[in-house]
Amino acid sequence: MSQHTLSADVSATQIPVGTVVTLPAGSAVFITQSLGGNVTVRTDQGLFRIAAEDAVAIAGYTADSPVAAGTPGTAADATDGFSEERVWEALRSCFDPEIPVNIVDLGLVYDLAVEPGPAGDHLVEVKMTLTAQGCGMGPVIAEDARKKIAALPSVAEARVHIVWDPVWNPRMISPAGRKALGIE
Repeated sequence: MSQHTLSADVSATQIPVGTVVTLPAGSAVFITQSLGGNVTVRTDQGLFRIAAEDAVAIAGYTADSPVAAGTPGTAADATDGFSEERVWEALRSCFDPEIPVNIVDLGLVYDLAVEPGPAGDHLVEVKMTLTAQGCGMGPVIAEDARKKIAALPSVAEARVHIVWDPVWNPRMISPAGRKALGIE
C-alpha cells in the first residue's frame, strides 16, 4: 500500500455502499488496488473507488501497466474488428474494487448475448451478479462493464443487467481466480 495525496478535489464512490462523494484536494490516500484502470484507496473516512479518468488527481500515481491491447481505450480499437472474445476481454478488465480478480474469473458473469444491429453493428447484453446482494457497488461495477463494452468497435448498444439467480458462491470462481486469491 502506497500513500499519496490528492492534487485536486476528486469524485469517488464509497465502498461498499456506492455513495458518490468528493474527496478534497490535499487528502492523504493509500492505494489498496489499481486494476482495470480504476483505483481503490483507503482514507481516514474508509474505502473509496476512484474512476480511471479521475485517477490523475492522485499525485505521484501512475498506472502499473497500460490497459491490455485490444481492450477499450487503446489504439487497437481503431484497427481491430468486433468479436465476442473482445467483449470477454473487456469484461476481464472489470474488477470489484475490493477483490483483485476480474468479474469473469470471479464467476460473476452469467450470460453474454450478441445480436446483430440494424446497421451492421452489434447489440451486446450481459447478465451478471455480485458476490453479495446488499453490495452498493453493483451499479458501479455494471456501469464500468457497460462502458468498456460500449467502447468496442461497432457496438451500437451495451446493456448490463444485475441478476440474482443463481445466487453466487465461491465455487463459481475460476481456477485462475482461485489461484490469484490464494485459495487453491
